[in-house]
Amino acid sequence: MDIPRIFNITESAHRIHNPFTPEKLATLGAALRLESGARVLDLGSGSGEMLCTWARDHGVIGTGIDMSQLFTEQAKLRAEELGVADQVKFIHGDAAGYVSDEKAGVAACLGATWIAGGVVGTIELLAQSLRPGGIILIGEPYWRQLPPTEDVAKGCLANSISEFLMLPELLASFGHLGYDVVEMVLADQDGWDRYEAAKWLTMRRWLEANPDDEFAKDVRAKLTSEPERYAAYTREYLGWGVFALMAR
Repeated sequence: MDIPRIFNITESAHRIHNPFTPEKLATLGAALRLESGARVLDLGSGSGEMLCTWARDHGVIGTGIDMSQLFTEQAKLRAEELGVADQVKFIHGDAAGYVSDEKAGVAACLGATWIAGGVVGTIELLAQSLRPGGIILIGEPYWRQLPPTEDVAKGCLANSISEFLMLPELLASFGHLGYDVVEMVLADQDGWDRYEAAKWLTMRRWLEANPDDEFAKDVRAKLTSEPERYAAYTREYLGWGVFALMAR
């Protein structure tokens, strides 16, 4: 069980697998007013930076599940590095359908809502692991400006314009599902640059170390095309944020 190989290559040096900087992650933790001992569940936990830093800074405990074996191992090493291995655990597995036996005060899925077929299904899944009065965190893209054509949307790696909403419509959609939006932290362009541009050096270093790998041609093509694609499309049109929800 693993994610597609291209992600294990391009994001192998990432600590955060979304457009948040460490500062934004810290802002989110502070905004949630986390208390020591609070239980956090993170579906699609990547390399564990959220859980590990919140355990260090706020004393939370929790569990992360991710399909990438590489990222899960990195998360375990990060927990050891920060001295929080007794507070957080990381499971290599499929987060789709995962429900925790122990109810969490915060149940999160940041940038992996595909695990339950989209935002609606992911909120329903997270709610099953949430204690009464708990907070759901959803990390999701939105359109900063509406793409003028479907081709532009596809340039942003969206399937269509309708795949994402503008920010006001996204916020309203949570209300339609019966949730109050009680906090939000939005990525900025510097965060996007760190997330996307960091992949390019990783790809170049990987190509230098693996010139004869059967996947080298694909990685070379991606390294050649990605800077221009990102600057022309994703950087101009796509936003990303984490939205804190509480049931009404």
